[in-house]
Amino acid sequence: MNRDKNLKKEIVEWIVDLAIAVILAGAVLFFFKPIIIQQNSMEPNFHSGDYVVTSRQAYRMFGEPERGDVIVFKSELLDEKGKNKSLIKRIIGLPGDNVSIKDGYIYVNGELVEEDYVAEQGISGEMEEITVPENSLFCCGDNRGVSLDSRSEEVGFVTYDTVIGKVFVRLFPFNKIERF
Repeated sequence: MNRDKNLKKEIVEWIVDLAIAVILAGAVLFFFKPIIIQQNSMEPNFHSGDYVVTSRQAYRMFGEPERGDVIVFKSELLDEKGKNKSLIKRIIGLPGDNVSIKDGYIYVNGELVEEDYVAEQGISGEMEEITVPENSLFCCGDNRGVSLDSRSEEVGFVTYDTVIGKVFVRLFPFNKIERF
């Protein structure tokens, strides 16, 4: 009888521990989304295979998007399984900004954007001035030569509702752990 009581007590403890773990995991995933980068459009700063964590609530709770933020968003591009691809890009233009590309360099509101993070300066091509619509962002990859981003019709402007989150930490590779 005592053995049955102990067994029941142990089962209840396991169920409680499991329930707490599920609740904690759900809470963590509400705020954070881990992502493995599967593209080279953000080199030299992020590489295929890097493991990053995005803050899902960054722009809902802690402020508006800013130029230079690195975000992950759902694009209209489809992967091999027919699902929308998640892309990682850097915010270049905010709603209302005028963005143009001249001689391979990006200008926002008529000012040259200093981009010490790009793989190679001056390879963005040409683009007539466009105005970023409300609730949208103009985003580019750091590796402009291979990046499919807001410069192309396939991706275009990134709307706020497609943003998964702001990248705030790289966890892997371990020798490149960094907070953003």
